[in-house]
Amino acid sequence: MRHLTKGRVLVLVGLLIALALVGGGRWVNANKIGGQGPAEPFRIAGNFYYVGATDVSAFLITGPEGHVVLDAGYPTTARLIMASIAKLGFDIKDVKMLLNSEPHADHGGGLTVLQQASGAQLWASDASADSLAAGGDDADAMLPLRALLWIGVLGYPPPRVDHRFKDGDTIRVGPIALTAHVTAGHTRGCTSWSFPVRDGDRVLNVVSACDMGVLATSTYPEQAADRERSLRVLRSLPADIWVTAHARWWGRYRKFIASSTAKNPVDPFIDPEGYRAFIDAAEAELRSGRTH
Repeated sequence: MRHLTKGRVLVLVGLLIALALVGGGRWVNANKIGGQGPAEPFRIAGNFYYVGATDVSAFLITGPEGHVVLDAGYPTTARLIMASIAKLGFDIKDVKMLLNSEPHADHGGGLTVLQQASGAQLWASDASADSLAAGGDDADAMLPLRALLWIGVLGYPPPRVDHRFKDGDTIRVGPIALTAHVTAGHTRGCTSWSFPVRDGDRVLNVVSACDMGVLATSTYPEQAADRERSLRVLRSLPADIWVTAHARWWGRYRKFIASSTAKNPVDPFIDPEGYRAFIDAAEAELRSGRTH
């Protein structure tokens, strides 16, 4: 047997280290929770519930002909969503529709898990659908990040995208009706949602606003113009209750605690002033050129 030269040994060692790093990176990615822990699920108003983790939001909208889940967290936090749905007394098998705000791993990563558990149909905007179906690959992201996704160190199991919607489309499951607003900027297909919720004798307007911030690792030429338009769209939407994909931004815990002692537990979630402040802050970021 020929002896390995020093150069070949170094190459072999380098390959083994690379394989170990890739394998370790894939394991970490498959098990990451992004600092998320379980959060107590609760009713926000009417048939609208919080079922997300401590910060990565997810929402359940229930109806007699099937339920809707909006956003899915990481692959590993999807089980927290399912546990929350069960704790509220609902069955994951009754979820007929999955919706998404944007396809980054902390919001779209768990869609495959939820889809497999429920059999639900997934709806997405055109741009988000392409990224979701590619396991989170984003053509606007920096090449090193995309390369890590291609070898499995980043990304997530791609869900099956069943339907694509256009800006302004209304999607229905029985009496549940949600209107899609493609509010691009964070990603090209970033989607905000508006829908009514009946609570007792009043109908409340709900807006789930997509992230308006920009990641330094994901930019594109039309981004500033898209953000300008998206802010105008969000300002035009009437919002009694508003939420976003990160619970800390809309005050999940603070409002949940306040609701436990309020005369009407829905009232702490009615926050049009907070919605306007969220949009104002996003506009200030746009003007300053700040990225995350």
